[in-house]
Amino acid sequence: MATEGTYYVPEQSKLPIFASLGLFITVFGAANWMNGNDNGPMIFMAGGFILAVVLWNWFSTVIDENMNGLNSVQLKRSYVWGMGWFIFSEVMFFAAFFGALYYIRNFSLPWLGGEGSHDTMTNELLWNGFENHWPLMTTPDMAANGAGATVLGPEQNMSGSNLTAENIWGWLPLWNTIVLLTSSVTVHFAHSAIKKDNRKAFNVWLGITVALGIIFLILQVEEYIHAYQELGLTLASGAYGTTFFMLTGFHGAHVTLGTFMLLVMWLRSVFKGHFKSDDQFGFEAASWYWHFVDVVWVGLFLFVYVLG
Repeated sequence: MATEGTYYVPEQSKLPIFASLGLFITVFGAANWMNGNDNGPMIFMAGGFILAVVLWNWFSTVIDENMNGLNSVQLKRSYVWGMGWFIFSEVMFFAAFFGALYYIRNFSLPWLGGEGSHDTMTNELLWNGFENHWPLMTTPDMAANGAGATVLGPEQNMSGSNLTAENIWGWLPLWNTIVLLTSSVTVHFAHSAIKKDNRKAFNVWLGITVALGIIFLILQVEEYIHAYQELGLTLASGAYGTTFFMLTGFHGAHVTLGTFMLLVMWLRSVFKGHFKSDDQFGFEAASWYWHFVDVVWVGLFLFVYVLG
């Protein structure tokens, strides 16, 4: 329990232990899945199920404590700081991948291409005959084994410098951008509504936000189907395939999580009547997270699609 002027000391709980176990199994399963282990998907789903059950019980406990007035001002402040640091860690997570993309485009490829007198030896020793172009769909192994850029099939060749992200993806990324930016506006309207204790408007705008998140994910699935079936683009398709799927894939995972978070907030409001003008941090935290994934997508749209 917590009272005003005292530091909150939580009761003993086994939930953190089970959460760590579920997270470990999930990551272990994902690693096995990506390395072609047949048991990988099963291990991944088992870990995800454990983690989901733990989080369901954990958040239920936190919500009940708050509804019963057990949360002090100091504890609520710790929630704000906790969410802030979590989002900061996510910013650094994506900064690493954007940094990798920048390094490849602006340093690695020019060096491999022998640009500049001091980089000629790099081209001769590491990849003789390499020409700097983007998107790069080949790897040194493909070039050495004679496969070259035929990784996409006999009728498709993305190794040429005449291909850009614009004529690869068409209008789909732009539609995704419009959908996600619109959802950022609707979640803001929902936030403004609950601040005024207008539950009806809050439920409407939040429901629209959830629907837009689902639409974004459907469009991204269509994009991935297009990439795999029509372009032959995979994680193994050179630096372009690796950076594209790591950036867009992790962002898609974050959108999925954010959509689920907002859906839970919508269900809590509609069926439980949760959230008031002076007590709605659960929704606020989810909305902060949603704005974060929107900002990340703007960066993806610019650096992966427009400037790619």
